[in-house]
Amino acid sequence: MPELGVNIDHVATVREARRTVEPDPVWAAALAELGGADCITLHLREDRRHIQDRDLRLLRQTVTAKLNLELACESDVLSIACEVKPHQVTLVPEKREEVTTEGGLDVAGQTDRIAAATRQLNDAGIDVSLFLDPEERQLAAAAALGVAAVELHTGQYALANGGERELELAKLTAAGEQIRAAGMTLHAGHGLTYHNVLPVARIADMRELNIGHSIVARAVMVGMQNAVREMKRLVELV
Repeated sequence: MPELGVNIDHVATVREARRTVEPDPVWAAALAELGGADCITLHLREDRRHIQDRDLRLLRQTVTAKLNLELACESDVLSIACEVKPHQVTLVPEKREEVTTEGGLDVAGQTDRIAAATRQLNDAGIDVSLFLDPEERQLAAAAALGVAAVELHTGQYALANGGERELELAKLTAAGEQIRAAGMTLHAGHGLTYHNVLPVARIADMRELNIGHSIVARAVMVGMQNAVREMKRLVELV
């Protein structure tokens, strides 16, 4: 059964919309843990559009589950990660103009840069995961770097319907086989919801699912603890 990582970014998105102090993502993380979250995920973006440095530092002190920090391969956020020392860093691509992350890292095209970031994080005692599209070339490049894990970008699967969704699921399944064969741990995330998560959760040896927007949206209606508990129950059906 995969572990459930709850991404709390969009709790901070609501807060930053009014430049106020609530809702507090630190409080949300505590409720997510009470609901059964195995991991708390957050993305410290360069433009600080949602999660702030203060949030990360407090979460490192208060979260008892695994803390997974998403960030770009940029010196300022890498330095903060090495100082705060989350359990895991997931390296992701980042563009200022995007609404949300639009695809996986280009490891094959930026090998030196990503290798340097990986070494810096590993030297600080932090496990590294790479957020990648389910493409053989990119996964092979990740394997050559010796990273601990790969998080498969499930965005295209989430957007697809009918037969196209089955094709996207087949790509994710094949990518999972390649990741496991290379000795890396298999994670997945992006666009997963209560309606589409089970087929991805059932991919062989899926270790971690990171889900944010769908849980936060549900939490508006039923509360964070209940929203996480409902997703956890779904994942437990695997």
